[in-house]
Parts: sequence; structure tokens; C-alpha cells
Amino acid sequence: MRKPKLSKVVIAIAITKLLTSCGGTIPEESSSEAISSNKAFSVEEILEMVAAENDITRTLYTKGIVGAGKKQGLKFDEDWQDDEVEAGPLPALFLRGISSDIRKSSVPLGLYLGSDFPINASNKLEGKQAELFKKIKANQKPQFFYDESQKLHTAMFADMAMAAPCVNCHNDHKNTTKKDWKLGDVMGATTWQYPSDSLSYKEAIGVLNAYRNGTKAVYNAYLAEIANFKNSKKPNIGKLWPSKGFNLPTAEVFIDSVRKLTSYKSLEVLVKKGAPVASN
Repeated sequence: MRKPKLSKVVIAIAITKLLTSCGGTIPEESSSEAISSNKAFSVEEILEMVAAENDITRTLYTKGIVGAGKKQGLKFDEDWQDDEVEAGPLPALFLRGISSDIRKSSVPLGLYLGSDFPINASNKLEGKQAELFKKIKANQKPQFFYDESQKLHTAMFADMAMAAPCVNCHNDHKNTTKKDWKLGDVMGATTWQYPSDSLSYKEAIGVLNAYRNGTKAVYNAYLAEIANFKNSKKPNIGKLWPSKGFNLPTAEVFIDSVRKLTSYKSLEVLVKKGAPVASN
């Protein structure tokens, strides 16, 4: 007997609950079993979805925390985790922290940032990625390919200079190889990798949660760093943002703001195909 097809409304309700609980996963035994097992999405769709979340998250951090925070006297440094440095992570370091946390998870998602003019020489794009980056710089469209050497499906997305703090930091850095960056430039490429060419709903949720958990982990690490400040004034940690004074939002407030900005688009991707039909 063929089981009835689950409606998009039912799927939307189920996935919305997952999206609004950072770190949530689909239960192994539930009415969403058909959703969790069917390979419903291409890897390109899911990597585009998480890349869009990353763009919004990094823009919020760069403008709302780093940009506004510097105006209030907060400091940000590439060596922010050193004992003698009392500062927060620069946007690129924030991304690196997310990547590091994802690697600790069970989700086989790769994330890193590269450029043709990197501050850190190890981040210089080479080979196939350097070729495709020329196209990204020309039209700002994502590029997808299968990396034979690593056996990974790879997606590259333009990393834009969207905020003054990024431009100023790269132009003024002692190790910079380019000093004339300006707003709107394609500064590099955010690269994502995944081993499978298709994902189930459960796997797609796993990718999204791995990224969100990484965001929360890095932001919490920043707050923990502040708690250990000995020589610097500590900002007020609560509901207010730096735009309102010498403040920083709690991790919950920051992540909630990210979810409000990103969940609709992610939910749209996850429910647009409806649920698979399961049969006995």
C-alpha cells in the first residue's frame, strides 16, 4: 500500500521547528522518516543554501559587531586567542573558527576562504580554483566542480568587500599584497565541499545545523575571551548591540538575529520540493 504524500505545510512545520532550534536534528523515528531518508536535494542546492546563510551571518558580524564595536572602542585582532591579546576575532577569523568547529562535527562539510591576494599565503587559490575564481571576479556567479584529487563536490562563492572594516583591515595589514581594496570588490572566494552529489532532508538539516553550531561556538568563544580580560574594559553583555553603546549581544541574541534573517530563505529551499512518497 502506498503511504499518503506529506503536505508541504506539514514539512514546513517540522522543518521550521528544526531551523529555530540551533543544533536540532530530525528524530530517527518520527512522522518525518520519509523526509529524512530520501535524497531530495542536489549538493549544489544545499551548498548554495548554507553559503547564503554564511553571507548574511558574516555581514551581520562584520557590520553589527566589528564595525559598530570599533566605534565604541572594542578591539579586534587576528591573534585574538593569544593570552596577551584582549580582542575579538576579525571577520576572516570568525569564519575560520566556524570552519574549525564544523570539522569537529560528524557532518562531512568543508569550508574555507581563499583569494588571489590573500594576507596569509596558505590561502592563495591555486589550480582549478584559481581558474574558476577568474570567472567569479568577472560575473560574481558561483562555480561548481568535482575535485577529483579530494573526491569532493566543491562550490565557490564570491566573497565581497561589503563593509569598511574588511577593506581597511586588508589595505592596512602588514602582510597585505594589495593595498587598494574598495567596497564592492570581490576579495576572495568562500569554498564549500561535500562528498555526496545529493542529500536527504536529514542530511541537509545536518549541514545547516553544523554551520549554525559553528557560528554559536565561535561567538561564545569570543564572549569567553572577554570574560578573561584583565587590562581592557569589558563591554556590557546583554540584549543591546554596539550601535547602542559599549555593548555586545549575548550568544542567544546574536544567533536569534541570524536566524530571523536567514531562516525564511533556508526554509524555502527545504520545502520547495514537497515530501517524497513512501511505499510499502
